[in-house]
Amino acid sequence: MTVRLHWFLPTGGDGRTLVDRHAYSGNTLDPSRRPSGVRAPDIAYLAQIVKAAEQLGFEAVLTPTGTWCEDAWLTTVALAQHTERLKFLVAFRPGVISPTLAAQMAATFQRVTRGRLLLNVVTGGDSAEQRRFGDHLGHDQRYARTDEFLSVVRGVWSGRPYDFDGAHYQVEGGLTALPPDPLPEIFFGGSSPAAGPVAARHADVYLTWGETPAQVKDKTDWIRGLAEREGRTVRFGIRLHTISRDSSAEAWATANRLLDDLDGDTVAAAQAALGRSESVGQQRMLALHGGSRAGLEISPNLWAGVGLVRGGAGTALVGSHAEVADRIEEYHALGIEHFVLSGYPHLEEAYWFGEGVIPILGSRGLLSHTRTGGGAPLLVAGGR
Repeated sequence: MTVRLHWFLPTGGDGRTLVDRHAYSGNTLDPSRRPSGVRAPDIAYLAQIVKAAEQLGFEAVLTPTGTWCEDAWLTTVALAQHTERLKFLVAFRPGVISPTLAAQMAATFQRVTRGRLLLNVVTGGDSAEQRRFGDHLGHDQRYARTDEFLSVVRGVWSGRPYDFDGAHYQVEGGLTALPPDPLPEIFFGGSSPAAGPVAARHADVYLTWGETPAQVKDKTDWIRGLAEREGRTVRFGIRLHTISRDSSAEAWATANRLLDDLDGDTVAAAQAALGRSESVGQQRMLALHGGSRAGLEISPNLWAGVGLVRGGAGTALVGSHAEVADRIEEYHALGIEHFVLSGYPHLEEAYWFGEGVIPILGSRGLLSHTRTGGGAPLLVAGGR
């Protein structure tokens, strides 16, 4: 098992700060308080990121879903035209579209991009966010619906008429006339008791946020056991930010600089909002730091500072290139195959990781191939 590396596509905006990554939209932040260096997620900028990711040797880019980002399907199919090999890990929410339509969209995407689609199923852990899209089910009901949704998707991919009669979906003769080839791998995350059995039945790759190695081992052991009872094998991935530099001191200085932008009111407001999430995974992220700036290095080179203000993945690998490679090797030894990484800003951090860490992983025999591209970045933005 080799390490498979993926990057992140910031379709909710990017920049040199953790403060309100949606500030580009103009109506979400008082202009007098808007942080400098915030970048709108237009196609021109996102194309620079995907070209860099492809050049540096990342296999795919993850695209988020939700209110504060561009639509993942439309954005990625547009960006596919700017790349040749890069895959797109498209996040989407069951329940807001028909499973038969989702299966058809995936099949079309595979043909348009010549097989470069991966799917990230996001069941949703925030009822307020779900209601914006017309979804009024509770947390556990959403996972039950996801279970049915994925059963239908896989059923209609068979190329034969498929019937399904469930609590949430009733399908008669569901059909994808031209099934996707290859079938997209399904990435799935969830830390609640309701999520585990769904992952065991349907996920190709179970994706966890970046907890400590001991916590990750406990979670993968749990999912592996559930999958074995289903007669299945599930692979594993982890979602992390990264701050990798030529020296450890430089990396930690960058992490501390990100904290300098965060005043107490900003952190308190973010923690209050995140604390209302129904997501068990989100609550586990919050527990790593407890809202405090003290003791943010929760494991060697694993920093929980991002989670002070950012929902979802809240930890970063911080250190020299060799130290970051060490931590990836440590997670890999636990059975983690896929590493979905990101950093602020995403263009520059892709180069720091791609030119610093990827060659080390390659020299250790952890990669099936090493592509370091070389050459100057497509854009060098002013930083501090």
